[in-house]
Amino acid sequence: MQKENVKIAIIGGGLIGLYLASKLSKQGHSVSVFDKKSEKDLGKKVCSALFSERIKNFIPQASDCIKNEINGCVINFPKKKVKLNFNPKHLIIDREKLSALLVKEAKNNLVQIIYEQELKELPAGFDFIIGCDGAGSIVRRLLGLPNPKIMIGAQIFIEKADKSNYVSTYPTNSGFSWKIPIGDCVEYGIMGDPKNIEKEFADFLKQQQVEKPRTIFSAAIPQPRLFLRDAGLILGSEENIILCGDACGLTKPWSGGGVIWGLTQADILLNTFPNFEEYRKQVVKKFRIPILKGQISKKLVYFAGNYFSMIIPSKLTYDNDFPCFIKSLIE
Repeated sequence: MQKENVKIAIIGGGLIGLYLASKLSKQGHSVSVFDKKSEKDLGKKVCSALFSERIKNFIPQASDCIKNEINGCVINFPKKKVKLNFNPKHLIIDREKLSALLVKEAKNNLVQIIYEQELKELPAGFDFIIGCDGAGSIVRRLLGLPNPKIMIGAQIFIEKADKSNYVSTYPTNSGFSWKIPIGDCVEYGIMGDPKNIEKEFADFLKQQQVEKPRTIFSAAIPQPRLFLRDAGLILGSEENIILCGDACGLTKPWSGGGVIWGLTQADILLNTFPNFEEYRKQVVKKFRIPILKGQISKKLVYFAGNYFSMIIPSKLTYDNDFPCFIKSLIE
């Protein structure tokens, strides 16, 4: 199936929505992006903006938005520290600056961006609709599809210059907390169960001797539901409407980060467009095993780290996007 010069509506002007918009426009299609934010707020999102260097393979402009480089992560289990050396290394990205560059590119490619659109129904007059509107996707809700499992992420920023190149993480009862050197400041954050996160974050900040500020940024982080078909992702069955990224619940089970996985999924959509059925098949094939392995390995590593830390090596080389634990042990 091949259609030229079709009209496409992309709901959501985040990194993935703007990435798809420019690519589809370059294919000769008429693309409109709808976003509920104003133009000055586009790109502002509760996100650590810690991505692997792979982001430059998708979005070369990321090279101009680097605030710090991260070589790895230290996991602070109760009785042992485990040092993960990232391969590839990670980058702290100025997400607002990157978003502005993507907006500029999209406009140069004749993409129409429609701001401050709080949709109550799907826009009419389009051949295809792509939902890239995050964990609270209006597209998903209007289609009557189930919601993904939701974790909550919260973060604060302390004005203290820190160019160190390792992240520190601390397992909690329902997730994990972290300290990230941004460069011009330090981020303290947590991901966990909505029922427990407020107390867990307060305990973490107290442990770090950080005074709890008045302003705490928080957001929903979707997680795949393993009992659902399609690898726990929510893709729907419509011929002309599809979801991508956080909107369908695609985030890494062990960290909640979704940008590299979402961009990988976006490329599958671009390569199969407009055959959404083939897109669904390829997405499930690509992510079914990583999602399952991620859910299982997260539980095993946390259990071993808390109760049998002696069996975990002190140093590992680790691909944080597509990890293989056996390969990590060998390297």
